[in-house]
Amino acid sequence: MNPDERGGGSLRGRQALVTGSTGGIGLAVAEALASQGCTILLHGLATEAEAAPALAAVAARGVEVRYHRADLTDLAAIAALVAAAAPDILVNNAATRHFGPVEGTAPEAWDMDIAVNLSAAFHLLRLALPGMRRRGWGRVLNMSSIYGLVGTAGRVGYVTTKTALIGLTRAVALETAESGITCNALCPGSTLTPNIEERLRAAMAAGGLGRTAAEAQFLTGKQPTGRFVQAEAVGAMAAFLCGEAGRDITGAVLPIDGGWSAA
Repeated sequence: MNPDERGGGSLRGRQALVTGSTGGIGLAVAEALASQGCTILLHGLATEAEAAPALAAVAARGVEVRYHRADLTDLAAIAALVAAAAPDILVNNAATRHFGPVEGTAPEAWDMDIAVNLSAAFHLLRLALPGMRRRGWGRVLNMSSIYGLVGTAGRVGYVTTKTALIGLTRAVALETAESGITCNALCPGSTLTPNIEERLRAAMAAGGLGRTAAEAQFLTGKQPTGRFVQAEAVGAMAAFLCGEAGRDITGAVLPIDGGWSAA
C-alpha cells in the first residue's frame, strides 16, 4: 500500500460529504478522496448493516469514515446531513431515475427526480457554502451525466435534472470565484454501477445472451470506445479537481464518456 492509500495525501484534514455513496460512482469518489487523506461522510438510504461494506472499503484507506442515512426529499434531513458533515468538499452524487415517456411519467416520479437530483443539490450547497466561505476553501462537485449534455427518450426527469445541474454548477462557480471555492460538474457516460449490472443481468436472462453480447447491446449508440467507463476513473478525476492542481478549474463541465458527447 502506498502512502496516499494510507490517507497521507494532499487532502489530509479536509472533510468530504459524498451523497449516494454506498456503491457505484459515489463510493469510488469517496475512496479516491480518502486516498488523499480526506475524512469521509458516506450517505445513502441503506441501513447501517447494508452500508458496512462501503464503510470498510473507505476505512481501508486509513481515514476516518462515518455513515449518515438521510432522505434527500426532506429538508430537515438535508440540514442534519450538512450539520453532521461540515463539509470542505461536497459531492452531489445521489440520484433517482424513472423510465417512460413524458405522458407516461407519474407526477410523483417527476417530483422525486426534481427533489433528489436537483433540489437536494441546491439545498446542500445553500447550507454548506457559508462554512466553506468562512474557511476560505471549498470544493463542490455536481455529478451530472452524459444525459446532461445530450438528450434521450424515456427518462425526462433524469435528463432535465442532470442538465439543470450544469446550470447550477456555472452559477455557483461564478458566485464563489474569488472565495477559494470551486464548483465543477462531471458527466460520466455508461458506468458499470450496481444499477446497470442489474439491467445487464436482466437482459441476459430475457434474451439468452452471454455477458459480452449483453454489454455490446447495452452500449450500442453510446460511448464510441465500446466499453464501460470505470467508476474509479470518475473518482480519480474528482480527487484531481479537489486537490491543489484543480484550484483554478471552476465552472467546468467535464465529460468522462468515452467520446459519446463528441459523436
